[in-house]
Amino acid sequence: MIYNQLGNTDMKISNYSLGASAFGSVYSETDDQECVELLKTALKRGVNLIDTSPWYGHGKAETVLGKILPQLDRSLYYINTKVGRYEKDISGMFDFSYERTIKSVDESLKRMNIDYIDVIQVHDFEFAPNLEIIVNETLPALQKVKEQGKARYIGITAYPIDILKSLIQKSKVKIDSILSYCHGSMNDNSLQDHMEFFESQGIGVINASGLSMGLLTDRGPAKWHPAGVKIREACKNAAVYCQERGSNISRLALYFSISQPKIASTLYSTSKLAKLEANLDVVENGITDEEKQLMGEVVERFFDPLESKSWEGVEVESYWKKLKKASEGGSQDFEYA
Repeated sequence: MIYNQLGNTDMKISNYSLGASAFGSVYSETDDQECVELLKTALKRGVNLIDTSPWYGHGKAETVLGKILPQLDRSLYYINTKVGRYEKDISGMFDFSYERTIKSVDESLKRMNIDYIDVIQVHDFEFAPNLEIIVNETLPALQKVKEQGKARYIGITAYPIDILKSLIQKSKVKIDSILSYCHGSMNDNSLQDHMEFFESQGIGVINASGLSMGLLTDRGPAKWHPAGVKIREACKNAAVYCQERGSNISRLALYFSISQPKIASTLYSTSKLAKLEANLDVVENGITDEEKQLMGEVVERFFDPLESKSWEGVEVESYWKKLKKASEGGSQDFEYA
C-alpha cells in the first residue's frame, strides 16, 4: 500500500481508500456483518481512510460503521464524513444552513460512536441555491465544529471542478481538501488539468468513483446514471473490447485511477468482501504489461475521441425541476449519485 500526504494536513492516507456508500444499501441490499468484516479486512491490508455521509442510506452507512469503529484502535484509520445532503425526498434533500450543519455533525458522531471526525466535508454543494450560503453559513459552521474539537479538517465535495475552485477562492474559512468524483478515471481524467491549482493552495485531493459510477464495468451503469448516450456507448464498447481480449475493464480502471500523480487517494465503495479482495489484488500487485498496453488502447480508441466527457449540470437541472414540481404538490424522490 502506498501512502500520500493529504495536502497540508498531517494525514498520510492510503492511495486506495474505502467509500462507505455501499454500506448504506445504496446500490443493493447489504449484509451488515459482511460490511463489518470487509472493514476489518481493509484495515488489516493497509487501507486507512474511510469516507461516508449521512446521505448514504440516510444514516445507515454511518450506523453500520458505528458497530465496529469503537472496537478499533483510533490510530488505525481516518474517518471523513459530510454535511448538507440528507433525505431521499427532494424537498428535504439538501440543507446547508448553519444550524442544520452543526446538528448534522453531532448526529454523525453519535451514529458512528466516535469523538471526532478527521475531515468534515460539504456534500455536493453545487445543489445549493447559491455559493453565498456555503460561504456565510455552512463553512463557518464547520469552522465552529473544528474549534470545538469535533473535526480536525474541513473539505468540500462536488462534481463540477470549477465550482470547487470558485468556492476555495471565495471562502473565508480554510479549506483543507477537496473530493472530486468521476473526473479521475479512464473515460474522464480532467482532474489532472486542475492539480496545479489545488497544489498551489495546499489542498489535498481525493478522487472518487474510478469506475465512473458503474460506467466502467461489464454490467454497466444504473438507469439513473446522468451520462449521455455517447458516453454510455463508449464505455459499453470499451468493456466489450476488454472482454474480447480476456480482460476486465473494471480492473484496468482501478489501476488507472490509483496510478494518477498528485492525487492523495481514490475512493472505492463495495459491500462485498470478494470484490474488496479483487481490488486489493490490483492495488498490491498491479496489472500485467499486456493489461497496461490494453488500458492505453482503450483510452485512445474509445475515450480520447469523445467531444464531451462530462454530464455537468444534468443532475442539478433535474433537481431544480423536481423541486419545483414538489413545491406544487406531492413528494419527489431523487436517485442516488
